[in-house]
Amino acid sequence: MKTKWLNSLALAAAFVAVALLAVHNLDFNQSHELLNVSYAPTGDLYNALDQQFSAEYAKQNGTRLTVKQSHGGSSRQAKAVINGQEADVVTLALPSDVEALHKRGLIADGWEQRLPNNSQPYTSTIVFVVRKGNPKGIKDWPDLITPGVEVVTPNPKTSGNGKLSLLAAWGSIIYRGGTEDQARDYIRQLYQHVTVLGTSATDSTATFAYDKVGDVHLTWENEALREVADAKGELQIVYPPVSIRAEPSVAWVDANVVRHNTEASAKAYLEFLFTDEAQETIAEQGYRPFNADILNKHLDRLPNLDLFPVTLIARDWDDAQSKFFADNAIFDVIYKPKAN
Repeated sequence: MKTKWLNSLALAAAFVAVALLAVHNLDFNQSHELLNVSYAPTGDLYNALDQQFSAEYAKQNGTRLTVKQSHGGSSRQAKAVINGQEADVVTLALPSDVEALHKRGLIADGWEQRLPNNSQPYTSTIVFVVRKGNPKGIKDWPDLITPGVEVVTPNPKTSGNGKLSLLAAWGSIIYRGGTEDQARDYIRQLYQHVTVLGTSATDSTATFAYDKVGDVHLTWENEALREVADAKGELQIVYPPVSIRAEPSVAWVDANVVRHNTEASAKAYLEFLFTDEAQETIAEQGYRPFNADILNKHLDRLPNLDLFPVTLIARDWDDAQSKFFADNAIFDVIYKPKAN
């Protein structure tokens, strides 16, 4: 009887051991996922970063992790998350777009301080892309409102690129000692030269580079580098003497990661963006890494520029959003769509 009992106990123990091994193997083989909701032109950047991160994560945790991406105009992406898109992390064009999620209770207080450099792994700016030989002689912001110049830029109500283009143009007047009245008049004239107002940076790139509409495209520096490379000599970059320092920001979406049980992996993903490995990739992709030593290795593609902070024209990014882009704010007042 005792022997029979011992045999049953051994059999049960063996069954438990096999079950535990199966669970371990299942955990190793299952594909965990994060959703990164980002702004329009960052697809190539995060394709490269995601591969690096997933390999490192598997090495450290014994678990594969897949990062899925969603791209579009930054403000539209923020609204999509507010309206229920299940983002685990957001990597948006402006701090104010992330702050919009915080105001809705989706991201915790103090989100900026949870990661290095105020949760900004890289910066960027707005530059000009022109046709081969720069036939309109465009070198600076005032050249954009000379007769006959057609400008392509995205809609600042939906696009981070669009917002930054307007803020850079406005700030170029203030930076040189102009008044807000003069900046308002300049912006009003500038948008009279805008041929097509796309919904995102990608839309405007297609309009300018592929549809060949317009004389100058106001765009992200990284997008300009890619656009010119793809054009094989038909386009060129013009760096204006002054532009804005863009500060794309990242955060995990607390309300979603708690529900998805992905807080640890979401945090690890965003922390990875600040590592030397990721910072090198960021520079190679045409963004300005926050790590100054790595940025200095890439000055041939990312030259030193005179970039003003948002505080030149507003208290902070949130104030700039309210002042320029809220309903009935500056953009709504000055922009009058052309009649068809």
